[in-house]
Amino acid sequence: MNMLISSASLIHQPQWRFIDHSSLGPQFDAQHSFAIDDTLCASVGKTDSPAIARTWVHHDTIVLGIQDTKLPFLKDGVEFLKSSGYHVIVRNSGGLAVVLDKNVLNLSLIFPDSEKGIDINRGYDAMLDLIKYMLKSHGARIEAREIHGSYCPGSYDLSIDGRKFAGISQRRLRGGIAVQIYLCVTGSGEERADLIRQFYELSLKDATTKFTFPLIKPNTMSSLGDLLQLELTVEKLLLDLLLTLKDHSETIISSSLTPEEQLLFQQNLIRMNDRNDKVFSKFE
Repeated sequence: MNMLISSASLIHQPQWRFIDHSSLGPQFDAQHSFAIDDTLCASVGKTDSPAIARTWVHHDTIVLGIQDTKLPFLKDGVEFLKSSGYHVIVRNSGGLAVVLDKNVLNLSLIFPDSEKGIDINRGYDAMLDLIKYMLKSHGARIEAREIHGSYCPGSYDLSIDGRKFAGISQRRLRGGIAVQIYLCVTGSGEERADLIRQFYELSLKDATTKFTFPLIKPNTMSSLGDLLQLELTVEKLLLDLLLTLKDHSETIISSSLTPEEQLLFQQNLIRMNDRNDKVFSKFE
């Protein structure tokens, strides 16, 4: 048993099913990823699948949270993002706007919710355990706490020296739990944050809203490559991920969606499309 991770951590699984969607290219739409994770939650919840680790990358995409759709001048903010070369979607879970591009690695860990229920922090802690183990050879001191001034702030923001490089969210559905993280591997964290800062300025225009949207300070955000002063790539982190899963399970199965999952995925994708059509059709 590796002593770096508690034996109670959810990272320890008899078997990990690994699904890699990190190299599907610019045409891979982020709506698909959220529909896929909902699909896999159902499979794991029904015990049709062991625990799953899925990696995904989307090019030049802004993913809005449900709260963002209530911004008073959302149309202006979305038009700015599109004019800056970004595809804009709304995800089916909480949180706020995040930036995805070819240098941002997304990772989903999907577990079955036990009869007693998995405490929400245990899901977050599993992802934190995983990332710490993946990066242990670099000697990084990773903290999990809210970084004020970052985009999509939360209590499980991951930072080094007070600068955020990753954010974790969680979705529970159909007996499964999807813990999702975006990792800014390389590129400018400040430029990504400044994009979201401008989006909120244009979407709010100093209006008073019931929900308090974050005041973005771009220097609160960075990328792992900059923070560790290393030539990191998405591919290098994928290797670290696979080695970590191998160290904490008996077997890893490389996989794609089953025929049954493909059918459910199509249903979930229709729901995602409908959600997005409902938000963006108001602009037409």
